[in-house]
Amino acid sequence: MATLTSLISDVDVLVALAPEELAEVVLRLAHERLQNNPVHLQSIASDIHGTPGTTDGYPQNRKRDAELALAEAWNWLSVQGLLIPQPGTNGNNGWMFLSRRARTVMANNTFKTYARSVAFPKALLHPSIADEVWLDIIRGDLETAVFKSFRAVEIAVREAGNFSDTDIGTPLMRKAFDKTTGPLSDQQQPEAEREALAHLFAGAIGSYKNPHSHRTVTINDATEAQEMVILASHLLRIVDSRR
Repeated sequence: MATLTSLISDVDVLVALAPEELAEVVLRLAHERLQNNPVHLQSIASDIHGTPGTTDGYPQNRKRDAELALAEAWNWLSVQGLLIPQPGTNGNNGWMFLSRRARTVMANNTFKTYARSVAFPKALLHPSIADEVWLDIIRGDLETAVFKSFRAVEIAVREAGNFSDTDIGTPLMRKAFDKTTGPLSDQQQPEAEREALAHLFAGAIGSYKNPHSHRTVTINDATEAQEMVILASHLLRIVDSRR
């Protein structure tokens, strides 16, 4: 069975890790030791001290630092719902089970993707898409998150410009932000900027919404998906300012 000290032999490395980085190792250890029984923080913390009479633990003068780092990682797993208290008295005494989400993450080997997703600040998203799209990101349904975000942009442009339901896609963007006749074009801005904004909206819809409408698009990078939905949020805020 793996131990904390066998996976991270250098205590300086352990202490330098952020809670969510160390949490991946801790979750793996919890998963190995869990089987069908609950697991306790102390079962992993005991690795820090090692077996009495041996040198398999961390140096005596660094054990407290290691315990603090481990406790932070354990708490991160609990806050994220990956570790849940065992029902009843045992749970009150610190005994935990892996949640269904944690088991899925372990089975699919997607901890890093999950950790990046939960770190994604929901406040960056436009209120009209924040709740639904953020949950899609957390669940790892990246393609759906991106599609919903840019579909919301298309709907917002259509409504703000009083267009019909048959106005869709890049032609809709170019009509709405036409540098001369577009109802969402700001005539106080220089012509080049008005034209550039029309290109921005048309390019975004053409690149990120239309492909998802016509074929299956796979997105494997959570960070890339997050950047896309932030762009959609920015476009939605521009539409808000033109209503």
